Amino acid sequence: MKKKQLGRTGLIVSEIGLGGIPITRVEVPEGVDIIRHCFELGVNFFDTARFYGDSELKIGAALEPVRDKVVVATKTIARDAAGVNEQLEDSLRDLKTDHIDLYQAHNIATKEDLDRVMGPGGAYEAFRLAKEQGRISHIGVTSHNPDIALQACKTGLFETLQFPFNFVEHDPADKLFKVAQEMGMGIIGMKPLGGGQLERADLCFGFLQGHGQVVPIAGIQSKEEIEEIVSLYRSPRPLSREDWKEIEKIRQELGDSFCHRCGYCMPCEQGVIIPRILLFRSQMKRFPRAMVVSLAEAPMKTREGCIACGECEDKCPYGLKIPELIKEYRELFLDFLKQDRSSGGTD
Repeated sequence: MKKKQLGRTGLIVSEIGLGGIPITRVEVPEGVDIIRHCFELGVNFFDTARFYGDSELKIGAALEPVRDKVVVATKTIARDAAGVNEQLEDSLRDLKTDHIDLYQAHNIATKEDLDRVMGPGGAYEAFRLAKEQGRISHIGVTSHNPDIALQACKTGLFETLQFPFNFVEHDPADKLFKVAQEMGMGIIGMKPLGGGQLERADLCFGFLQGHGQVVPIAGIQSKEEIEEIVSLYRSPRPLSREDWKEIEKIRQELGDSFCHRCGYCMPCEQGVIIPRILLFRSQMKRFPRAMVVSLAEAPMKTREGCIACGECEDKCPYGLKIPELIKEYRELFLDFLKQDRSSGGTD
């Protein structure tokens, strides 16, 4: 597989990387085997997060024998230095390494998040010290909010940006990614398959191959999935006119229901945690069942406060009918719980 440089980090990574969420859905031996298979196919970039269940454990076990041949990235949700130090130690232990190639501030969603990370006693202080100590090599940031991501880029202090990018969520290429490139940042594209909502891998990665500045990280849970994706990079082909027609058709079909997780609908005066409710369908496809319930239970409970006032709908830049969607997703969640009970909730 071809390699490219990840911005000013100087890290040389494969054209695609492995995203660490779906691998949590399989048992440890199978997960380790799948990750090793990715490496054997030429993938050398592996991205995970402290928040992703046993993902770090699996990646650590799989890659320990080839640690010097791979680039390992992980993330911390901590916003203060003390929290970073604690999570970093845990990540180093589980990843079975003495250093992390790319350590990222995870999901900087609001101005308050960014201010806490960058302020006195904030996470960035710990990042800088850990880099000086050699425990991490490079510092990155991840976000779903284009305005906040832009502010983070403009600090000049982050070496990489990780942001959703696929043929439905393609707006970042117009401004955000240009600024990131001007700052010399490496660009990592999360959600290349739309968080599990886009099923045509050939269209998804054909689109991404037209954006060479982006390194997509694909979440997979089987050898067959990574084999298909790697084959699309080994034998690339330009998207045809018919392909673009199909992409436009999918965009139109998803347009009324695809949450971009930008957070513009928040805050809700009734306390409804809208973005986390609208993540549910994607979480069902990507996380283990027990983790789905754990992630969704609290935000789904806030749905009870919804009075369908429509303020969130007015604020949504994508015109989503949010009150209808959160009602639909609440019903989907209740059905999911019934299935969980009937199956015994074994995973």
